[in-house]
Amino acid sequence: MAKNVTKKTKFKKTPPVAISYEAIRQRAKAMEGDTVRFLSDLVRTQSFSSKERAVVAVIKREMQRIGFDSIHIDGLGNIIGRIGKGKRVMAFDGHVDTVYPGDLSQWTFDPFKPFVKDGKIWGRGTVDQKGGVATMIHAGRLIKELGLNDQFSIYFTATVMEEDCDGLCWQYILNESALKPELVVITEPTNLNIYRGHRGRMEIQVDVKGRSCHGSAPERGDNAIYKIARIALEVEKLNTRLRDDPFLGKGTVTISEVRSISPSQCAVADGASLHLDRRLTFGETKESAVAEVQDAATRAGYPDAKVIVLTYEVPAYTGKVYPTEKYFPTWVMEESSPFLKNAVAAYAGVLGKAPLVDKWTFSTNGIATAGMNGIPTFGLGPGNEVYAHAANEACPVEHLSAAVTFYAALVAKLNGKV
Repeated sequence: MAKNVTKKTKFKKTPPVAISYEAIRQRAKAMEGDTVRFLSDLVRTQSFSSKERAVVAVIKREMQRIGFDSIHIDGLGNIIGRIGKGKRVMAFDGHVDTVYPGDLSQWTFDPFKPFVKDGKIWGRGTVDQKGGVATMIHAGRLIKELGLNDQFSIYFTATVMEEDCDGLCWQYILNESALKPELVVITEPTNLNIYRGHRGRMEIQVDVKGRSCHGSAPERGDNAIYKIARIALEVEKLNTRLRDDPFLGKGTVTISEVRSISPSQCAVADGASLHLDRRLTFGETKESAVAEVQDAATRAGYPDAKVIVLTYEVPAYTGKVYPTEKYFPTWVMEESSPFLKNAVAAYAGVLGKAPLVDKWTFSTNGIATAGMNGIPTFGLGPGNEVYAHAANEACPVEHLSAAVTFYAALVAKLNGKV
């Protein structure tokens, strides 16, 4: 029986051209239809956190088709392709998992049947963030075709489980492999702006105990729900006392879940808890955030409430469990960074205007690369982040070729080719 072998596609060789921003822009635009095709393949392949095996296979076929120099799937399930063999090392990163579509009645179409209409490609993940994955991989194709790189080994990391636990994938890569890039470019949606950081985050649980009794005589017990409710009101007030930062903005805390336990529905609750989403600005730490929540419990009258930083330990699709504390540090790339200055110059050169340099509202894998490991990190991605996790998600098609253009131009700039 003949083996089923994926062959590299023999792309038509482009005639020799002087490397210029205009040549990069024109080639990326010419590839736009094929980038839409690849993104459509990714969108129709469902890939929720810890269920990414099928989409990784799609990405592997595309990397093979383009002719990446090496392709590797690690123990957590991240697929990592390499182009070039220079002594310097850089990486482009995009996560391949998406959130679920949610209430399908809010969608006007099947979220996993992508289509192009009104200049946009529609479907779950087009913005967050399979658009970034498709464009970075096709930028790799463009870098190869135009010979834009000779100094770097460029890694393209299509990573897993980010929606459930941002940064876990890069904790695994940096701790368990020899890959140590001098720069990481994140392809999360930025509306084609350059983002140089974001607030950190934590997941915190607050537990209180009560004393159960029969619901017909609640005075005999001590209802834990009333205790947790009073703490919740103090947590709400905590927002007025959190630190602010001129660039990153204010720290925030919100209650995302309330739970209680009791022997029955006809009994006083003997336990209750809050789940907190805490966003951290500059100057806020894990220790300070825990202390503030403990203080809120004390203000509510319950100093014995237990405040816990949670741990993530869910198996990847490979079966690997890689536990991590749910504390993800704040990070920012300094405006004076040579990498950022080169990015701004490449953007202006190839897209014809100065970029807006800003920050993400949400969190990304940068919490591991920059926040935990100090690796210079910034990002640019197709699509507007306001459509992330929303129904009727759609990304402008022109963003796809623009992102490919920028990634390739950045590599050319760092190599001194333009």
